[in-house]
Amino acid sequence: MTNPPVLHCSHLAKSFHDGELDTQVLVDVNLTVNKGDRIAIVGSSGSGKSTLLHLLGGLDEPTSGKVEIHGQDINTLSVNALSTLRNQSLGFVYQFHHLLPEFTAVENVAIPLIIGGTEPKQAEQQAEELLIKVGLSHRLIHKPSELSGGERQRAALARALITQPDCLLADEPTGNLDHRTASAIFDLILELNESLGTALVIVTHDVKLAAQMDTAYTLIDGALTIGQ
Repeated sequence: MTNPPVLHCSHLAKSFHDGELDTQVLVDVNLTVNKGDRIAIVGSSGSGKSTLLHLLGGLDEPTSGKVEIHGQDINTLSVNALSTLRNQSLGFVYQFHHLLPEFTAVENVAIPLIIGGTEPKQAEQQAEELLIKVGLSHRLIHKPSELSGGERQRAALARALITQPDCLLADEPTGNLDHRTASAIFDLILELNESLGTALVIVTHDVKLAAQMDTAYTLIDGALTIGQ
């Protein structure tokens, strides 16, 4: 019996209502993500890329359709069950790092493990090891305000991968960085994809970045189509 996909959505649609105004953002989106896949979703600003990623990650609810993580329809899960499944199976990276300013790099990266029940000292040891792997051995006890933009994004990437998730959802992960730093971060993402077997779903407006993935989709008028 084959394992279900890491992530699957079927007939996904999303509308936003504001008074009498009804805005259809996504229309009948279908996507399957298997272990190790490298998928890019390309689209112009306002095309619904981030909305789709939020739905895939269980951070928002669709108007219709469903999202499954390892075969489980996430809309049928309790808040706690969804949080646990998301913590174990998915990692998130955003254009802005969202690191907690009062904590060091090690403490920020350790948080998902601690939330998942790992003893804090063990969690911090694992966080140190991953931060070293992403090139931050000299920044372990620094707070976000003491890190460069690229260093913050490396720390955010380590935090997303600390639980060794089956899928990394990345929303413009290099969009706020200069070209050289962005290239280094993207290379690191691909390297960790290969070494950990983590599937990648990267939302981007950068067609050059998308071309380096195995499969690229484009969001146009709320619909997902294969190719750029």
